[in-house]
Amino acid sequence: MNERIQLSTPHMTGREMKYIQEAFDTNWIAPIGPNITGFEQDLCQFTGSRYALALSSGTAAIHLALHILGVGKGDIVLCQSLTFIATANPILYLGANPAFIDSEPTTWNMCPDTLETAIKHYLALGKKPKAVVVVHLYGMPAQLKEIILVCAKYDIPLVEDAAEALGSTYFGQNVGVFGYAGILSFNGNKIITTSGGGALLCQRPDYLEKARFLASQAKDNASHYEHSETGYNHQLSNVCAGIGRGQMEVLKDLVEKRRSIFDLYRSRLKDIPGVSFQEEQIGFFSNRWLTVVVFDPKESEIRPETLRLALEKSNIETRHVWKPMHLQPIFKNTPYFGGNVAETLFETGLCLPSGSNLPPESIQVVSEKISELCEK
Repeated sequence: MNERIQLSTPHMTGREMKYIQEAFDTNWIAPIGPNITGFEQDLCQFTGSRYALALSSGTAAIHLALHILGVGKGDIVLCQSLTFIATANPILYLGANPAFIDSEPTTWNMCPDTLETAIKHYLALGKKPKAVVVVHLYGMPAQLKEIILVCAKYDIPLVEDAAEALGSTYFGQNVGVFGYAGILSFNGNKIITTSGGGALLCQRPDYLEKARFLASQAKDNASHYEHSETGYNHQLSNVCAGIGRGQMEVLKDLVEKRRSIFDLYRSRLKDIPGVSFQEEQIGFFSNRWLTVVVFDPKESEIRPETLRLALEKSNIETRHVWKPMHLQPIFKNTPYFGGNVAETLFETGLCLPSGSNLPPESIQVVSEKISELCEK
């Protein structure tokens, strides 16, 4: 059996060790320390965000973002349907009710027109949505101008889930800084990693301080442990932040490698009938976190699950496009607005091995296997 070709593995460069060793040498084995401060500064410098708060996960960042916006029991939060469940779960944590919005076919992200339809629906019921959560899927920026205009028209705060999109830009500006809050993830399979972790980006000092307060168990300013409201244990460790600092030093290189992997797949698979990819519009720049190939059922007999199983026999890991939230059993009774764009992408798309440490030979192997299977 050939060595396994995995979907997206951590890409360590060795630069991380100096920060990790420093944490051990200075005994900063805690959720505070110089690596935390340095990592947050690195994130601000790279993204252009005024503030960044390093956290234990991207999920924790969404949780805090919605909490600070006042989302609570019975509130409506409009959320992109085509995403990983971590985008939606924090809505439930707060006792709120999600309503899912379909994608548009160009970026695969939240459809601005459908978003406005959903807002009008709830306003007619006398229940104004509390927040909108948009996702930059697989690194592709959403149609932010249109979505921001809709949110501004109805005075509803926007939260950007940029968990998959660090290094992606929208007309030259890094995503994650357009809404009230931006969310980053540093899970092991992301563009950079801190082993596990995330960050909250924001532009207001009061927002940052409230998030930091809640993330550290909501300790009041007292000489003893005093608590006036519910807090959370959402902080990132100084050791893990050290990994992030080393990763930030090579982030631009990692984005470039992911983009080159996308280009290689597209050039080698473009002649297969019915094949298409997530394409960039003018002004949109994707980090190409994962390369996704889509098979048009009108032109191709290949089905993603058939292909996935066949590639698995060759020790190649692939993954379906995210199953939309409105199709998940946990959300079977949840309101959904839109058509079948998200469903079609789930049914026809497959994520290919895309890690920045993937050698060109492996991409060649994957491409050849797909071509062979499609010819059959």
